[in-house]
Parts: sequence; C-alpha cells; structure tokens
Amino acid sequence: MTISRRQFVGGGVCVAAGFIAPGAAVAPPTLTPATPVPPPKAPPQHLPPAASQALDAMARHQSRLVHRDRIAVADYGVHSGETRFHLLNVEQGRIEASYLVSHGRGSDPANTGFVERFSNRPGSNASSAGSFLTGDTYHGKHGRSRRLHGLDPENDLAFERAIVIHGADYVERSMAQMQGRVGRSLGCFAFEQSKIGEILDRLGPGRLLFSTK
Repeated sequence: MTISRRQFVGGGVCVAAGFIAPGAAVAPPTLTPATPVPPPKAPPQHLPPAASQALDAMARHQSRLVHRDRIAVADYGVHSGETRFHLLNVEQGRIEASYLVSHGRGSDPANTGFVERFSNRPGSNASSAGSFLTGDTYHGKHGRSRRLHGLDPENDLAFERAIVIHGADYVERSMAQMQGRVGRSLGCFAFEQSKIGEILDRLGPGRLLFSTK
C-alpha cells in the first residue's frame, strides 16, 4: 500500500550513498525513430496517475524515441520505502513490473524518504523531473549502468550531470522493511543489485523514462 505523507512519520538512521560519475562523456547516440505506435487514449483505471503524464510525454517526444512498446515511470510522489518505478507496457496498457528506486539526497535533505524538490543544477545532488531518453550501457563504479539524456528544460543537463540508471547496495528490500526507506543517490535512478540486470535489459536504449511527483 502506498504511504501517504499524512500517514508517514519520518525518522531513523540516515542512509546515504555517493556516486562517482562515469568516465569521459560521450555524445548522445543518433537514433532513428521507429514507426509511431499510438498510445491508449487514456490509461486504465488500475494504472497510477503518473502513467497518464508519461503517456502524454511519450506523445510529445515520439520523434526522439526508437521504441514505444514500453516506457518507465518514476513516481516520486510515493515514499522511497514503496515500489514506485514502473515499467509500463504501452500496447497492453498494464504495468509489467514495479521496483524500488532511490532519489537524490539533494531532493530530500532531511532523509525522510519523500522527494521535496527537483533540480537540474549541477552539484545539486538532486533528482530531476521530466522526460529522459535511455542511452547506451557502460561499466562503471556500480557495474553495468545505462546513460540517460534529458529531453525537457527541467532535465536537459542530465547527461552532463551523469544522471544514470545503476544498481546500488543502498537500495534493498530488507532496508526498506527495516528502516522504512531506501538510501539516497546523488540524483541517479539507483535500484537493487538483484534487479538491475532485468531493468537494464527491459528498458533498453531509445525508450522513454518519465520522472514526476
């Protein structure tokens, strides 16, 4: 059950984790859009409200997307102790899988588990809202990871900031159960190490990742 702000009482041991940016930046890939796949006119009732925003974003950025069969939704209106990162099958209008995901420590300075604010500023250590294009994979400090390219004014510095998808030992189901929340990144979308492989494979390059709250 999703924890609302009124229901949650913060506190506990602070969990934070740093992030070392990947190596030298590379240019965004040149992608050839596939034949457009029209999204459902409206998401089914069982989908989270953020899915509707994500489908609108897909329509706005369809010329930049290679694949439109599956999109990702990071619903930062939900507490970090809950699964809030969803892979949405667009054609079937259903959630394929949901995962725990971190947010940036700059978005939650008091470590409450709730995103208080977004930022696109380098050095803010915060998560960004908006539409991201998934890029190529690389092997860095956190193992196999995936680069992201911001498509909106509120996240267009994502590549420069090295905001990526990666696994982290501070995002674990046991931690969420014991402490009520997972750890924080420096703005990246960090996942359980046991799940990162399937996330990277299912959310391949040329797809949309939408972040909101």
